[in-house]
Amino acid sequence: MEGEREEKKSMRYSEAMARLQEILDRIDSSDVDIDELAERVKEASELIRFCKSLLTTAEKSVAEALQGLEEDETAGG
Repeated sequence: MEGEREEKKSMRYSEAMARLQEILDRIDSSDVDIDELAERVKEASELIRFCKSLLTTAEKSVAEALQGLEEDETAGG
């Protein structure tokens, strides 16, 4: 489990989304047994949590950058 966390930390958003799509495609196929389904759903929920965290971080960074630009305009202009 620790190795999976380290792997996700180095994963990019686009890679996580691609893996989510693979999971969805696999789940959509009719030959998924219940054990695999449970594992894929668990993995998907972890990936969704990871992506949400990345998006939240990116949103904060963009907001800070925009605020900095606004402050620069106010101070300079």
